[in-house]
Amino acid sequence: MSEQKRNDVSLLNRRQFLHASGVAGSGLLLGAPLLQAKPSAVPMDVLSGAKSSSGDFLRLNLFVELALDGTVRIVCHRSEMGQGIRTGLPQVLADEMGADWSKVQVIQGQANREYGSQNTDGSRSVRDFYLPMRKMGAAAREMLRQAAAKKWAVEISQIKVEDHQVSDGKNTATFAEMATLAAQQKLPNLDSLQLKAKKDFNYIGKPLDGIDVPAFVQGKAEFGVDVELADMVHASIERSPVLGGKLLSLDDKEALAVPGVIRVERIQGRPLPAAFNAIEGVAVIASNTWAAQQGRKKLKLKWDLAANQSHASESYNKALAASHDVDEGSLKLFEQGDVQKAFQVAEHVIEASYFVPYLAHASMEPPAATAIFKDGHCEVWACSQTPQSAQRQVAGSLGIKPENVTVHVTYLGGGFGRKSKPDFVAEAALLAKQIGKPVKVTWSREDDIRHDYLHAVCDTRLKVGLDKSGKITAWQGSAALPSIGSTFGPADSMAGWELDQGFTDFPFEVANVELHRRKINAHMRIGWLRSVINIPMAFANGSLMGELAAAAKMDAKAFWLQSIGQDRSIKPRLPSYSNYGKNIAEYPNDTARAKAVIEKVCAKAGWDDPREVGVGFGLSYHYSFLAHVAVVAKVVMDGKSPKILSLYCVADAGQLVNPDRVKSQLEGAMIFGTSIAMYSEITTKDGMVEQGNFDGYRLARMNECPDIHIDIVEADDAPRGVGEPGVPPVAPAIINAIADAGGPRIRRLPVAKTLPV
Repeated sequence: MSEQKRNDVSLLNRRQFLHASGVAGSGLLLGAPLLQAKPSAVPMDVLSGAKSSSGDFLRLNLFVELALDGTVRIVCHRSEMGQGIRTGLPQVLADEMGADWSKVQVIQGQANREYGSQNTDGSRSVRDFYLPMRKMGAAAREMLRQAAAKKWAVEISQIKVEDHQVSDGKNTATFAEMATLAAQQKLPNLDSLQLKAKKDFNYIGKPLDGIDVPAFVQGKAEFGVDVELADMVHASIERSPVLGGKLLSLDDKEALAVPGVIRVERIQGRPLPAAFNAIEGVAVIASNTWAAQQGRKKLKLKWDLAANQSHASESYNKALAASHDVDEGSLKLFEQGDVQKAFQVAEHVIEASYFVPYLAHASMEPPAATAIFKDGHCEVWACSQTPQSAQRQVAGSLGIKPENVTVHVTYLGGGFGRKSKPDFVAEAALLAKQIGKPVKVTWSREDDIRHDYLHAVCDTRLKVGLDKSGKITAWQGSAALPSIGSTFGPADSMAGWELDQGFTDFPFEVANVELHRRKINAHMRIGWLRSVINIPMAFANGSLMGELAAAAKMDAKAFWLQSIGQDRSIKPRLPSYSNYGKNIAEYPNDTARAKAVIEKVCAKAGWDDPREVGVGFGLSYHYSFLAHVAVVAKVVMDGKSPKILSLYCVADAGQLVNPDRVKSQLEGAMIFGTSIAMYSEITTKDGMVEQGNFDGYRLARMNECPDIHIDIVEADDAPRGVGEPGVPPVAPAIINAIADAGGPRIRRLPVAKTLPV
């Protein structure tokens, strides 16, 4: 192959590859133009009436601009990763404003502290910003009313705004006609605004089409990996294979000989804790990603792997299990009644440990970021869930002020919490400063899995006593996992907010309770993954409920309902209960809602109907991110191999903004939970992650995904979480169904460790 041909191939971008290889011809990308549109954003401030920096748009408030032609431009300050937030929040604002949705434009907000939190995780975008967006829309509506009242010399009470028009019953004007005068009005007091009644909603609660879908299916959407800048170079980074490792020596002679490679740069790591800092590494800089990756393979490096090189899953997991049996390192959290006495008189006592391994995020698009550094200012483009954290991390890494860092948010090809850790953004910024050119850092799939902020491995031991009627009389819990807090500082046991995710706030009515956490040191970067600690806690609680029902010889649904007990708001067992950052008086954990989703999901799944021979039913429920979710799994055993036939899910998440987006997120949660239950596991040896791609870290494939049935409870109270609450009950529902179908009782995930799948 000639040099010219080699360059032609290496410069082929991913969109061109899809077209050249015919992949696009088999789907919705057929004929899509190869446009590389830059992410649009406009700096916003809180001054009403200020002239926008973008032509004929007039700023009404922090999130709204009105054009002289009547177009309404709404800023979305949260990151879009497929959940539809760039549709959901703007449709809330547009509804209150009285705008015509067909005349709305949505732009992506840059990092800006004025927006409040931009950290798009924790299932909180809608629950935290539903009311603020309504107020911003109502404020814009009020300014239009003030303008009309002035123009027509009438009382403001006579003015109505709807369907992109302002009217007093006699006079009517369009938004375009009122734009200039409206922008001159004073921003009203947000707390005194009259919000719409639910019966008057035009968009809230309606299944509007996703505003970004055309860009996605036509191949026009720009993700982090798509960013192209003039004179840009590409970087592929070989990082320390062990947390805390330091580079001892570097031989880059062969790497520099690879065609397209320009230079090799060292990235200086920082002392532990890891936080969001760039990992110690060596970056190969090239004219294209392929050359950078090939050059990286030629590097000859020697590392001081330091203390964490002794970390191995096999011994570490045994230590987790053994920690439950020793008093040293045991921290008693809560005690109520007399647990030991209750065990002595119990009809049945079941004690079991439930294990969940390390998990990786493995989003479709691995981390990618592009940066420019010039004259003390850094500008970055990144698939970031948290542009404000990225801004702070870049500033700290470069030694400049945060206000000298501009962060543009691209679309995210999935995130699941990984892209709220901006270490990869810091890498691009550091290299841009060192090289003096725009630099794009692209992580490979192997980079993504081996250098992830892993979901914590967890061993939970539960001991529960039942009386003759099947009532739970004693509950003893012990949890052992490396805390996420270890990533940011000294932390050898679970933090309070981690304990709040299913360990201390289980919903069962029990007189005698004792809860412990165990001291465990971390050896990997530990981070939050979709649903966080709810995953292992729901697995333990939900699986045990299946075992207890069998021991009591009770129907599982009846046992769940009996164990949850009387209708009440669950009182926190610890005074520090976080309740996902919300006031528990405003967002109570009501058992009536828990029982309602259990009843409904069982009805949808035909729980009480005559059952087909060989089909096992499994039920589980979990409360997380303020939402109630119940799941029923149907499983059949094919020899020793379980096959998941279907998953039924019912969720109560309060007021919904866009039911279609809620349904799709819950569908995704069923698949995500299926992967965790059946296939996924990260293991370590000599301090290193052993998996590198999907051949080792397995996810549910298309032919392995069950039929999925989603139902959503209609509720009028404040919105609750959606993106994460669907995940936790999936694994225990599947485990219970496997046992009901005649398979073994599994207490260790994934199922693939026990059965052929």
